[in-house]
Amino acid sequence: MPSTTTGTPPRTDDVSLSHGLKQRHLSMIALGGVIGAGLFVGSGAGIAAAGPSIVVAYALSGLLVMLVMRMLGEMSAAYPSSGSFSAHAERAIGPWAGFTAGWSFWVLLCTAVGLEGIGAAKIVSGWLPGTPEWAWVALFMVVFCGTNLAAVKNFGEFEFWFAALKVGAITLFLALGVLAILGILPGTDSPGASHLTDFLPNGGEGLVIGLLASVFAYGGLETVTIAAAESENPVQGVARAVRTAMWRIALFYVGSMAVIVTLVPWDSKAVVEKGPYVAALDELGIPGAGQLMNVVVLVALLSAMNANIYGASRIAYSLVERGQGPKGLGRVSGGVPRIAVLASCVFGFLCVLLSYWRPNDVFPWLLNMIGAVILVVWIFIAVSQLRLRRRLEREEPGKLAVRMWAFPWLTWVALAGMAAVFVLMAREPDTRVQLYSTGGMTLALAAVGFAWQKARARH
Repeated sequence: MPSTTTGTPPRTDDVSLSHGLKQRHLSMIALGGVIGAGLFVGSGAGIAAAGPSIVVAYALSGLLVMLVMRMLGEMSAAYPSSGSFSAHAERAIGPWAGFTAGWSFWVLLCTAVGLEGIGAAKIVSGWLPGTPEWAWVALFMVVFCGTNLAAVKNFGEFEFWFAALKVGAITLFLALGVLAILGILPGTDSPGASHLTDFLPNGGEGLVIGLLASVFAYGGLETVTIAAAESENPVQGVARAVRTAMWRIALFYVGSMAVIVTLVPWDSKAVVEKGPYVAALDELGIPGAGQLMNVVVLVALLSAMNANIYGASRIAYSLVERGQGPKGLGRVSGGVPRIAVLASCVFGFLCVLLSYWRPNDVFPWLLNMIGAVILVVWIFIAVSQLRLRRRLEREEPGKLAVRMWAFPWLTWVALAGMAAVFVLMAREPDTRVQLYSTGGMTLALAAVGFAWQKARARH
């Protein structure tokens, strides 16, 4: 195993974890991971800002995500690890980079668990008025904490069926939408291109807002490279998931945005109030379809909760295994890092409580702090791939089961794209706060990681 720039290579074999995920679990996690809560819940605001040009926004950000996934897939197929990009950053750049990428992503995932719990609770309490939202969040948290405390195959089985429902629902949505657009769906008239005439209703500024919204809707794709380390065949699993990422992103994200803006006027209040998918189905006049879509949105949120608890616990476990966190989090029993699972759930529920206790100061500060973490992680992925690819070609070419396209040019294109997103965030008042808050957390973690690295080097 090649050494890192700072001495001992990071452990990436995850010998204590079980390998209970089957190929069907991994394939469906990869497929369902693309259909995240951000697509169902967050796309309405993007459509309201960008209008029909949201299709261009999702296509552009989708191209960037494809490049990131290809880079991550190359490294994860060569070095399967539950630490994923954090372990790769340590190997390529140094322990401080693995520390920074890993712990910032852990905070992001745990906070997301809380946010998804709140979103799911709002839907259920809407169906059952008078029931407290926090009680539903607590119930969901207990269920998925229990799922993740059990054998990893339980997590895989939950995600398999969650993903199957999401994939089935969005495929049916796309089929109905295309039939309606073509004018061959019984009881509906084709809107033609009448809703697409004002393609850029808010000019370039609206497109920028839509682009930023679309970038963050793609979060969650990284879970498959974390889960692959606990599968029967990690290298094959990662390779297959990454190679099919392109058509999945094109079909589910760009395709569904195109169907929605063709069927529904972009400035319809229902797009934001009900959500774009429910609004589109209501437009088709299919009885009960809107409420059925709310069930799918609920499943997407619960699926994201489950996956994020899993991802957070494995990232924390990997960091501890590499000596970058409290040793207690690394305890494994039954092939599961149970203390890490509990810690991740507790942090997630604390975020929920903060949304009730301190909704005007601490909670918004926390949300701003994680606002641009995914971009920080993507930069670590790109820089790590630039450095590791040369090393792999020189020392272990047989491990390159997945190769980044047109290396190194497309890696540099991806880095330029990330830099452009940072610039666009700095221009917008809302996202500027997120950029600075995330930057502050990243610098603080990097300083701690660097000090820890220096201290370890002296011993």
